Amino acid sequence: MSTTTRRTGTLVPPAEETRYEDELARGLRAADENAFAAIYRRWGPLVHTMAVRSLGDTYEAEDVTQQVFLGAWRGRDGFRPERGPLGAWLVGITRRKIVDALAARTKRLALADSAARGAGTSPPREPAPESVLDRVLLVDALSRLPRHQRDVLCLAFYEDLTQAQIAERTGMPLGTVKSHARRGLHRLRGAVDRGRAPADGT
Repeated sequence: MSTTTRRTGTLVPPAEETRYEDELARGLRAADENAFAAIYRRWGPLVHTMAVRSLGDTYEAEDVTQQVFLGAWRGRDGFRPERGPLGAWLVGITRRKIVDALAARTKRLALADSAARGAGTSPPREPAPESVLDRVLLVDALSRLPRHQRDVLCLAFYEDLTQAQIAERTGMPLGTVKSHARRGLHRLRGAVDRGRAPADGT
């Protein structure tokens, strides 16, 4: 029979573990702060890991983790044990918060894209991806970029730096920063387009 580890590392039989989770769920619905603290200790690492893997950014993942548990506390009356265990409910909240974070990221991408095209007579900006699929493809593509391209775009997305500020921060020539931004954005758009194409490539 499999066992799980709780708190101090003691192995706990599955039946007892289930009872413990049920107790935490009842405590949450009763607004028991001690139960909520135990829930955070128990599922916080899982939520954070999901966010890091999806977002590729530790600081953003920490923010999402806090939002998940704040949402769970405020929405505790919406938890229904008959629909599934507490852990699954938290995972559902986590996925929604990750999508929200990715949506915010696409807005920053659009701003960086506009800056990369340059001021003045640049062509109209393409609309930011709005579907969940595009958001997932976008963050995956960003994580796969060459390091310099990824660094330049991350500084633009997450810290709202101009290309001149990025050049000063990194020590790269401004022309190099512009080149990395342009190539990186081109790769991102290509990755999203390829990811959304039908399986047969038509």
